[in-house]
Amino acid sequence: MFQPPPPPPPSRPGRGPLLLALAALAMALVASWRAGLFGFGRLHDPAARPRTVAARGDLAEEEKATIELFQAAAPAVVNIRTTELRRNPWSLRVVETLQGEGSGFVWDERGYIVTNFHVIREANFAYVSFADGREFRARLVGSDPTADLAVLKIDGAGPLPVVPLGESESLQVGQRVFAIGNPFGLDHTLTTGVVSGLGREIVGVAGNVIRGVIQTDAAINPGNSGGPLLDSAGRLIGVNTAIKSPTGASAGIGFAVPADTVNRVVPEIIRTGRPPRAVLGITMLDDAIARANGIDGVVVSEVLPGGPADRAGIRPLQETADGRTLLGDVILGVGGTRVHSRRELILELASHRPGEEVEVLIERDGREIGVKVRLDPD
Repeated sequence: MFQPPPPPPPSRPGRGPLLLALAALAMALVASWRAGLFGFGRLHDPAARPRTVAARGDLAEEEKATIELFQAAAPAVVNIRTTELRRNPWSLRVVETLQGEGSGFVWDERGYIVTNFHVIREANFAYVSFADGREFRARLVGSDPTADLAVLKIDGAGPLPVVPLGESESLQVGQRVFAIGNPFGLDHTLTTGVVSGLGREIVGVAGNVIRGVIQTDAAINPGNSGGPLLDSAGRLIGVNTAIKSPTGASAGIGFAVPADTVNRVVPEIIRTGRPPRAVLGITMLDDAIARANGIDGVVVSEVLPGGPADRAGIRPLQETADGRTLLGDVILGVGGTRVHSRRELILELASHRPGEEVEVLIERDGREIGVKVRLDPD
């Protein structure tokens, strides 16, 4: 039987039109290149000359004031480089290595330098350098970890410029402030902002609460610590001490130890090496024993004769004739702050000054009583 031939396969489109389109595109690109539309051609102009500089005019008065403030204060602001001794594991030699950097400022012309305690903490040596390039090895005069302040001393520097001292009691939220320091090792950097809050509380490096702290939005980055916070008159109103940031970089919330605290603590450090501590004049029962007996507070074990607690009538543990121990007073708080352990009581007392009268909250015979106590120096 006759079978018709199969139909021919469908023909594929020819490549001719595609090649023509590619050729046209190539010619267009060449033409565009020659015309310089894509920046490939005619890049240079032999006749090019610098543009005329626009007249700036005079600086704004606020800018002038900021520049003058920085120029006046910067010579008294220093970079502090700390080092520590480490043993090289290969050669077993002890070498001096960089431990950290921070800022500080000249307290007086004799060479006393103020910085944060945490800047020099655990360092073996400290070096102070000025904006003019001079560097001096410093000695530690003393410190107050509870205020995060330390004082260094350099010799042979000659008369030194000093940051004028202000006071922090009259500060108001919204005042302009200026921070000078060495963030990230960049020397003598100026940042500006305002007082964002007053009377803040932060936890210091010693684990205690530092009260009356200034909050500012002036950028305080790592390395700014220990540098001065100035008001618009160029006076010291605080010492930059901390930032509140999840990343460790400035996030608009910085803190400074107020100048009134600095002016109280620094002279005491220069006089004796450390400020006097306020004491109650008691010995305290071990916390473990108190907890084992279900007591949440600080048990007064002994009262020193003639001390603040003795004068206030605070009662210690008593031992009866038959050998039994009777509970005396249990301290629950100082100055409105609750305490639950010996450590908390010691740190709370550190925030008060000798001679200050505070209310001590005690538990006596199941009742809470407030007792006025005038603290003594240690």
